[in-house]
Amino acid sequence: MINLILASASPRRQQLLSLLGVDFTVKPSPIDEKTLVLSGGPARQVMDSARAKAEAVALTEKDSWILAADTIVCIDGQILGKPDHREEGRRMLGLLAGRSHQVFTGICLFHQGESCPPPVYEETRVWMAPLSREQIEAYLDTGEPMDKAGAYGIQGFGGSLIPRIEGCYFNVMGLPLYRTAQLLGQAGIKTGGANG
Repeated sequence: MINLILASASPRRQQLLSLLGVDFTVKPSPIDEKTLVLSGGPARQVMDSARAKAEAVALTEKDSWILAADTIVCIDGQILGKPDHREEGRRMLGLLAGRSHQVFTGICLFHQGESCPPPVYEETRVWMAPLSREQIEAYLDTGEPMDKAGAYGIQGFGGSLIPRIEGCYFNVMGLPLYRTAQLLGQAGIKTGGANG
């Protein structure tokens, strides 16, 4: 039997991985992506961050496959992670309002001593509606922006701010299902759908 661990405390990632019909346990990675020193463009950064998270969990879980992911928002060359406080959330929403941006998620599947598929990433373009100061404050009041990259969650109240996306919706939530299923399939972990 193949043991699979999701190295994430995110309830959204847990929910999405469940949709693939695989058995897994949850062990959040001790790595804080904000402390990582990363280089390269956003795609390289999210893949390297996901790998660091997976490898950290694998140190104590040597008989399991570890799945880790990292999601960021990118606009004008700026990378937006999760806001540390309300003012930062306000700044991020002001920057995104009325414009398009990219969401990148890196995914890594890692096992100590096994041949592992290379990390992959998904990119989605997202358009946010123009927002008044009052709309930004009302959204911040919901508390939703504070644990989301770019200070919004498309699957919650934030969905009402997003008129259009181009690419994978699940990527914007934090775990692109098609890419994840492909990665699992490469390791012989069967999902409820086609592994590609």
